[in-house]
Amino acid sequence: MLEEKNDNLQHADGNTTDSVESTPTTSPNEVELTAVASAEIDENQTIIEAIADSNAEESEDESVKERHDIPMQDYDALSMESLVEELNTLVSNEKVASIKEHVEEIKKAFLAKYNHLIEEKKEEFLAENQDPNEDFQYHFPLKSKFDTIYSVYRNHKNEHFKSLQTSLKNNLENRLAIVEELKELINPQANIKDILKHFNELRERWKNAGPIPKDKYNHVWNNYHFHVENFYDYLHLDREARDIDFKHNLEQKQKIVARVEELVQEEDINKAFRELQDLHRIWKEEIGPVSREHREEIWNRFSDLTKQMHDKRELLFEKLKGAEVDNLAKKQEIIAQIEVLATEKVNAHTQWLVQIEKVEALRAAFFAAGKVPTEVNEATWAAFKTAVRNFNSFKNSFYKDIKKDQNENLSKKQALVAKAKELQTSTDFATSTPIMKQIQEEWKKIGHVPRKYSDSIWKEFREACNHYFDQLKEQKNEDNSEEVAAFENKKAYLETLRAFQLVGDHKTDLDGIKLHIQNWKAFGKVPFARRHIEGKFNKILDALFEKLSLSKKDSDMMRFANRMDQLSESNDSRKLENEKIFLIRKIEEVQNEIFQLENNIQFFTNTKNAKKENSIVLEVRKNISIHKESLEVWKEKLKQLRNLKQE
Repeated sequence: MLEEKNDNLQHADGNTTDSVESTPTTSPNEVELTAVASAEIDENQTIIEAIADSNAEESEDESVKERHDIPMQDYDALSMESLVEELNTLVSNEKVASIKEHVEEIKKAFLAKYNHLIEEKKEEFLAENQDPNEDFQYHFPLKSKFDTIYSVYRNHKNEHFKSLQTSLKNNLENRLAIVEELKELINPQANIKDILKHFNELRERWKNAGPIPKDKYNHVWNNYHFHVENFYDYLHLDREARDIDFKHNLEQKQKIVARVEELVQEEDINKAFRELQDLHRIWKEEIGPVSREHREEIWNRFSDLTKQMHDKRELLFEKLKGAEVDNLAKKQEIIAQIEVLATEKVNAHTQWLVQIEKVEALRAAFFAAGKVPTEVNEATWAAFKTAVRNFNSFKNSFYKDIKKDQNENLSKKQALVAKAKELQTSTDFATSTPIMKQIQEEWKKIGHVPRKYSDSIWKEFREACNHYFDQLKEQKNEDNSEEVAAFENKKAYLETLRAFQLVGDHKTDLDGIKLHIQNWKAFGKVPFARRHIEGKFNKILDALFEKLSLSKKDSDMMRFANRMDQLSESNDSRKLENEKIFLIRKIEEVQNEIFQLENNIQFFTNTKNAKKENSIVLEVRKNISIHKESLEVWKEKLKQLRNLKQE
């Protein structure tokens, strides 16, 4: 029977059924009933084997079992703000191993919505800015908050699994030691009651020994059962002790059956099924066999209750699938309404505001509708994005014709350009500087101008302002005798640096270069008009770095740090700000590339041959790794720059 297979102790009571005295004739009806019973047993066995496989998979980390205690929400239906709050709540309050599936579902839902938002913002940008040289930028603070929280989760996860490896190793050693003690129990010279007491102690220690590596699970567990079976064979010599243990085991299994009977009535089916898995593990791993007269009966009861639980769970899944079909119908209706709005012509700004509000409401309803069947999820999402994109294109085509405000803005900016040009050669810095700063502030407050004038008028304005402020800085530098002295010192020091030779020892050479950089900085700033000397110094440094066996990253970071220090010393806030903008753009560019590559990987892993990674998948993984290394370098540069500005 199944009970015997699970106990793996068929002859523990000393009885055998190896021979059959006769083969009785069976009627067709009896054969049919036997077949039905056999089918039910096979079904029960399949369910139980599935539970056993799940327990084996989770044996490596017992904390994973807690994940079912946290309700799995329909994260697709939550807004991005709610997703970030939910992620923060989980990461702040729950164990990392319990929330893995939740976090990944939240991440998937958030990124889908975020990328859709970025696509829309980019389309709006392109509709308003035809210049291909102007890069699209869009800062979304909520994305930064999400990334910060997810980074905390990732760090917690890494720490958890690092600690887990140590625990798994120790638990494995403990379990192997218990098996060795089991081997030593069979001793004809010892008192049987003492041996039985020791045996029960070993079983208790085994029960509390904790998780072990999953690749060792079956081997160690089978080894343990083998020696437990040997002990029961030996225990057969003392029938009284054996019967006491049989009675104890029966009582424990009866308690489990009673608990499963309660679980069958539990309203929270997922929670009940999770506890059922634990009870199966206890039945198998912690409780020994019972006498043959009760074995089949107790096992069949447990097996039948397990099937009842499984059937209730299947009904729940069917109900959820039905809800997903209803959600699909809702989303298809929403898509159809957006498609209609993408064809309704309106001729006023106020009317367009109404149309936009309608689409926003439909968008919110789409996200709130919940999950749809997996097989149509991608197609539904694509249809939704297409409908929204068509509406936005229709809307943008209307606003392309609105030029009045932009022409007024152009007139205002042309007037500011005229003022800036008038003052750009002024030497009355005390009077002109506040006026130039006020002109710049007014420029910022004026909106867009027609696209064809945007670059040219900005270039005129920037050149006039730069000319004035460069002249101001140059005047200040010429009046600074200390800066002139610094220039002369640096000029002389260049000859010393040109004569510097590497000796071939990496540390010595690196320390020598760092000392030159330190000495150079110690001379201080030079006059603005003579800053070309910094370029000469950097050129010599670049040549030394090329000869030095530094990694590309280290060399790059050292050059960057030196260049930023020079900009900081020169108080060139404009160039520092431009450098920051450049770094932020590069980070977003690399992040988007990583996201796209990861999406590609997801596509391949969802195919039928996902287990056999081909050369394309391996190449994509390689590219992801390269981009992530590049991303860390750009982030480190941005961090250094921000620290520099704070100082």
